[in-house]
Amino acid sequence: MNKVLVTGAGGFIGSHLTELLIREGYNVRAFVHYNSFNSWGWLDYSKKDIRDSLDVFAGDIRDPHGLRKAMKGCNVVIHLAALIGIPYSYHSPDTYVDTNIKGTLNVVQAARELGIEKVIHTSTSEVYGTARFVPITEDHPLQVQSPYSATKIGADKIAMSFYHSFETPVVIIRPFNTYGPRQSARAVIPTIITQIASGKRKIKLGSLHPTRDFTFITDTVRGFVAVADSDNCIGEVINIGSNCEISIVDTAQLIAEIMDVSIKIKAEDQRIRPEKSEVERLRADNSKIKKLTGWEPDYGGKDGFIRGLKETVEWFTNPENIINYKSEIYNI
Repeated sequence: MNKVLVTGAGGFIGSHLTELLIREGYNVRAFVHYNSFNSWGWLDYSKKDIRDSLDVFAGDIRDPHGLRKAMKGCNVVIHLAALIGIPYSYHSPDTYVDTNIKGTLNVVQAARELGIEKVIHTSTSEVYGTARFVPITEDHPLQVQSPYSATKIGADKIAMSFYHSFETPVVIIRPFNTYGPRQSARAVIPTIITQIASGKRKIKLGSLHPTRDFTFITDTVRGFVAVADSDNCIGEVINIGSNCEISIVDTAQLIAEIMDVSIKIKAEDQRIRPEKSEVERLRADNSKIKKLTGWEPDYGGKDGFIRGLKETVEWFTNPENIINYKSEIYNI
């Protein structure tokens, strides 16, 4: 069976993807960020049978030698390791260049040398910037509206340059705003839920009017597996999204209704992006992934979004889970 390396396997999307791959029968090597606690990130919370099936490699995506060792013997590499917080990219852009661009270079360089059969590189809808047209196709212009998006565009271009220059079998996936259990409190949906769950009724957020295409985590990771299984995707850029948009303020109100509370929402200055950096509108055209792989969102439309929010609220309001979050602190 195929041996799959997942970089960033301890993260939000990476841990869910790793679990799904194991359940689907793949032989998985989980590349997690080395730390002195020997933590595997969210994989520490996976069921015992999942953990027992894992081949875990602790390293750093910025280290080409260790990464090459981790990739050796693998058929497929799914590359998710990245710095993703947009506010932190204003603060420390150098670290984003080293991790997102150089880390991706390390992946495709090793893939070329080792003869990897497929490299799936994870991009982001943030590379599109504010939508010039909707739904956003893969041909939409790329717009740099934050240091984070700049480094992800750079990483995309590095990955695709290896496909064109050396025929390295690269696929680029662009997930839109994925949400669900285990997501970082830097994201808006966990920010809302954790504030309400901790008893707050005056909810502090950033800009309230932008719209997002929220995609439930199980839909996103099913998209990754569909692309990994398909023979039609090499050299392609592929959106994963629901093709449905909703504003931040309406999302907050939906969550409040699900949690059966009345809230007041305040746009707090420190949470608001610089004016030209805010992405005002995102909505995915997902027709390409449907055509290439047959993937469809299970949580599409407003009804699907409400179902996904309910599952997310249920997870975050479990005392064993919410203890990992600090709702009283703004996490950049």
